[in-house]
Amino acid sequence: MLSRKAASSAAQKAAQKTARQQGELPLLLEALPPLLAGVDEAGRGPLAGPVVAAAVILDDLHPIAGLDDSKRLSAKKRQQLSDAIKAHALTFCIAEASVEEIDRLNILQATMLAMQRAVAGLRIRPRLVCVDGNRTPRLEVPAVAIVGGDAKVQAISAASILAKVHRDAWLDQADQEHPQYGFAQHKGYGTAAHLAALQAHGPCALHRRSFRPVADVTRWAEESGALPPANAS
Repeated sequence: MLSRKAASSAAQKAAQKTARQQGELPLLLEALPPLLAGVDEAGRGPLAGPVVAAAVILDDLHPIAGLDDSKRLSAKKRQQLSDAIKAHALTFCIAEASVEEIDRLNILQATMLAMQRAVAGLRIRPRLVCVDGNRTPRLEVPAVAIVGGDAKVQAISAASILAKVHRDAWLDQADQEHPQYGFAQHKGYGTAAHLAALQAHGPCALHRRSFRPVADVTRWAEESGALPPANAS
């Protein structure tokens, strides 16, 4: 995994090209400019809870060992690294797009909104934003998308960890308020246990009603009289 390196103006221009063209990726990684912000999200796929995005600018003077794609790390290791990132990064911001925004905008647009909020919340303006995936949100600074970036660029790895830890904590709290759904165990994903709880109890305010499994249960419950219509006052 490569850290940021000081780059010449020519290298910075090359770095600002889209990384969707994967043939340019090695050059991009070698020419990352100072004040690079990594951005990643957590929670696009679950049936409940917000989608969370994080943006991070790391400090080269305080390197953090062990950064990696959050999915490759244990919950304990993610928490340890999250604490280290918050203590040693130059700046970071964690932002959300709510369930209501997901249902109103769609999950892709809500994810882009959360990423925009995370970048806007940084105390230091980045010169370049690297986003995990194949597309970037509209930003006021140059941005590139890097497929698999959470395992290739340390700042994106850091962002993936912050977003994942934050969202997991959010679902742990939701489990205290809605214990019948088991949010602490499945974090809102469509596991067999979660789907069974949806069938038994119907959706709560934390469920994404635009997602098909939730929409199907909602429609069945409304038709059977178990729930009031979604647009009822």
